[in-house]
Amino acid sequence: MSNISYMLYACPMRRVTVVGSGVIGLSVAHELARAGDAVTVVADADIAHTVSTVAAAVWFPYLSASPATGDWLTRSLARYRAISLDESAGVDLRAGTVVERTPHPDRSWTPVVAGATEATVLPEGALSGVRATVPVVTSGVYGEWLTARCRDLGVRFEVRGVASVDECAGNADLVVVAAGLRSGQLLGDDSSVVPVRGQVVRLENPGLTDWWIDDDNPGGLTYVVPRRDDIVCGGVSEVGATSLELDDATERAILERTTALVPQLAGLRIVSRGVGLRPSRPTVRLERVPGHAVPVIACYGHGGSGVTLSWGCAEAVVELAQAG
Repeated sequence: MSNISYMLYACPMRRVTVVGSGVIGLSVAHELARAGDAVTVVADADIAHTVSTVAAAVWFPYLSASPATGDWLTRSLARYRAISLDESAGVDLRAGTVVERTPHPDRSWTPVVAGATEATVLPEGALSGVRATVPVVTSGVYGEWLTARCRDLGVRFEVRGVASVDECAGNADLVVVAAGLRSGQLLGDDSSVVPVRGQVVRLENPGLTDWWIDDDNPGGLTYVVPRRDDIVCGGVSEVGATSLELDDATERAILERTTALVPQLAGLRIVSRGVGLRPSRPTVRLERVPGHAVPVIACYGHGGSGVTLSWGCAEAVVELAQAG
């Protein structure tokens, strides 16, 4: 028997099922496949129909917490910078401003971003701000790109529902649960995941590139994120709300706040709208979960930071899986 044949015999390819087709699930699938696993993504919808495509998708931590957040941010930022070199990926490095309206703002994210500086142009009522250049993701383009990269690595996709991780035991040596809001239900041991409703309105983009994030705007969460094909204006952060219906009053309030922040938005044509439910949790859950018919790793609860933390968490899942 040749050495190559012996290695294949001694080290059979591990079968991994990733439950979830959002940006976390696909990033995890990509990294596991790149590490040599035979990966199948199982979900009842593709990424185009997940909350990942509603997000403004600017690299910035929101509604996420974990002792490992800094490491995940660093890893993800490095990956997005590399991906931005591929024009087809839909990732652009763009400058923008984080508005601060409290005396002691959270700047824990700034050491990760080279070149972050004090903002000199701020809206009325702001106490300070940070100017930084970070990845902005055109989510539709990026979702297609990421799906294609997964397929190139041999990842298989199955569109079907999953009621419990245990039903995957016959076809998998490892299951990764990255199913957003449904993750706790699939594992049967976590009721801490709650929906946080978000709503956006997307405007035509006449050529704007600068983004703005104003989390503490007195009128409510406010952000303006110009992407390649539109400008995402938001938003709301309604904890526990589950409606996916567009609310006209909410949209009017969003447009009022965002236009006050960026006057160039006045009169721009609305091109689309969106509503999504962020999967929020007190802390991101990324760990092995014992007690199931198959080894399980949980990776969920990213709140509004799924895109922001995706590659760092995916790399961490691979390390956890390889640690046995």
